[in-house]
Amino acid sequence: MSILERKLNKRTAVNKMRSLHISGPGEISLQESSAPAPKQDEVKLKLIYGGICGSDIGVYKGKVAHASYPLIPGHELLGMVIEAGEKVDIPIGTRVVVQPNSYCGECEQCQKGKTNLCAFKKSLGVNTDGGFSEEFTVPAKYILPVPDELSDERAVLIEPFAVVIHAFKRANITKGASVAIIGCGTEGQLAIALAAHLGANITAIDINKEKLQKVSVYGDIQTFVPAAVPEKMKFDVVIEAAGVRQAVEQAVDLVKPGGEVVLIGLTDEATLPILKIVRNEISIHGSIIYNFPADFSESAEYLKLPEFTIDPIIADIIPLKEYERAYEAAVSGQYAKIILNFKEGFHQ
Repeated sequence: MSILERKLNKRTAVNKMRSLHISGPGEISLQESSAPAPKQDEVKLKLIYGGICGSDIGVYKGKVAHASYPLIPGHELLGMVIEAGEKVDIPIGTRVVVQPNSYCGECEQCQKGKTNLCAFKKSLGVNTDGGFSEEFTVPAKYILPVPDELSDERAVLIEPFAVVIHAFKRANITKGASVAIIGCGTEGQLAIALAAHLGANITAIDINKEKLQKVSVYGDIQTFVPAAVPEKMKFDVVIEAAGVRQAVEQAVDLVKPGGEVVLIGLTDEATLPILKIVRNEISIHGSIIYNFPADFSESAEYLKLPEFTIDPIIADIIPLKEYERAYEAAVSGQYAKIILNFKEGFHQ
């Protein structure tokens, strides 16, 4: 047993762990907890960082219909392996990110390789306990080792960026293409970063002028609030990342004939001009999460590039004990990504 393993095992035996718990909409607390020992095909992780996502906020506010309460929230997870089952060939001390959506491997969609559409999918922090815990046990098939050259702050973005990686595969975004991105939260900014890296001509649209001011770091980006977009301005590709009805409707309005709309955001419904869509051969693509591990691996490869700019995306890193402040900031909608820091009191 290595020195690191002995230290981690000693800490696990002595210290009580803590987890966030949501007992119902708007009811969140920090409670003592324990993670079970890993089975043969599982690992136990010591959490490093956890990103608060829009779906986490939806669960917290009671706006996700298929959410189950009570539950532990959290699915954007970066951790270190501290225990591993007998069938797991991953060294203790390895940093990993977690793929938070289970899949059966047997249904029609899984057999087609579309595990993101699994009929029996469960999602951490939504309809099964998530990972906002100091220690967390998960099947090893859902983890991906993090490259050594990636800092913790970049590695924690692998999962949300994989959403954008997957979405971009739905459209033809090439150098010089005109691309509008509606919504400048985490996914919107990650989409701007990737589109800029690919050499597209980008227009960013958001109701929040402060968010629009921050996107200049990605390059020469045009910015507008929704009502100010010039009527004649049209785009080859429109990425909808706001998740509201008005944004979906504007996306279809802004796309060129023969162009493509990619919907990342989640909203219940929108009214669309079918005659225009048909006559102009507009393609509308839905995109949900990602394919694992391919999209995660590609996400990590981009994030490894020093020139790949993501600096404005993480707005704040807040200790777990200040979870109320972290959720308040995330719920406000004024920031991109709020990160919970689980490293407090943890020493290798």
